[in-house]
Amino acid sequence: MEKDEDAFQEQRHLVSIHDAGQRLDSFLSVRTGLSRCSAQRLIQEGLVWVDGKARSRSYRLKPGEAVRVLIPPPPRCVLRPEPIPLRIVYEDAWLVVIDKEPGMVVHPSPGHASGTVVHGLLHRFPGLEAVGAQLRPGIVHRLDKDTSGLLVVARTEEAYRFLVNQFKSHRVRKEYLALVVGRVEGEEGEIEAPIGRSPKDRQKMGVRTARGRAAITRFLVEERFAHHTLLRVRPETGRTHQIRVHLAHLGHPVWGDRVYGGKRLRAGRKEGEGWSGPRRQMLHAWRLCFPHPAGEGFLALEAPIPADMEEVLRLLRSELGGPGEKMPLRGGQGGAECRS
Repeated sequence: MEKDEDAFQEQRHLVSIHDAGQRLDSFLSVRTGLSRCSAQRLIQEGLVWVDGKARSRSYRLKPGEAVRVLIPPPPRCVLRPEPIPLRIVYEDAWLVVIDKEPGMVVHPSPGHASGTVVHGLLHRFPGLEAVGAQLRPGIVHRLDKDTSGLLVVARTEEAYRFLVNQFKSHRVRKEYLALVVGRVEGEEGEIEAPIGRSPKDRQKMGVRTARGRAAITRFLVEERFAHHTLLRVRPETGRTHQIRVHLAHLGHPVWGDRVYGGKRLRAGRKEGEGWSGPRRQMLHAWRLCFPHPAGEGFLALEAPIPADMEEVLRLLRSELGGPGEKMPLRGGQGGAECRS
């Protein structure tokens, strides 16, 4: 192959029993975060191997097979603003907070050279390209492609340094809504389990007792359905994929999570019953509370549940003939609660 492989990002993925029977292009799309079209292009260009052999995009994977993929680097070019609509929740001279739509990539990466949140931000806020990292201007924390909700962006270098430090030192209170598989017992719980990269698949995280980093996730039960539970989740630490990994470890993966959900994606449903569940992971960055970089107290913000998640909840309630089992109302997220 006449390609400079050193310039490519190499990924290796092990096919688990849960992935058996998946098409190669579909498997790659889920594991790499690329669109299915981009995954097919890599296969066509000879950049994907299964156990060392080139396979077609429709090849059905078997447990234990190893998939190797080379992802080309993003084009070496200056980021160009794009008129991408963004839902602004809050903005001032220091920062902006958006309500990110599900399916939207935050910043350019292999396979996502355009159409990201960053491209839209550059169009809306000229000068942002000078703040923070080159391909992540203004971005101070992560939000997965298929996770919706609040995303904080710094507008000045001073605000960038301040906010990055707040997130790294866990001084930002984050609260998510997660619709998980199964009925979670009790009203609340805590998951304390170290998280690290999987030794078999470096793109996946997992609970790693020996080499993982400390991670704590707390949750409250908001509403129970026949086969699912709506949780309010508060990560006390900020590990990659923390909520998704911890809830899967608990035995209640986020519904629709095609990486950590395993065989429980269709919980409570049999093949041929019609609606098979959500098209993406039901995880929403619901609330944020953090000190303002100008020293003007705390910002407490909330993003409404997105339409696709509301529709899933409506369908679950309709199956019960009414609302699910709801827990008693709990306090909101005011400034005093931010300081706790």
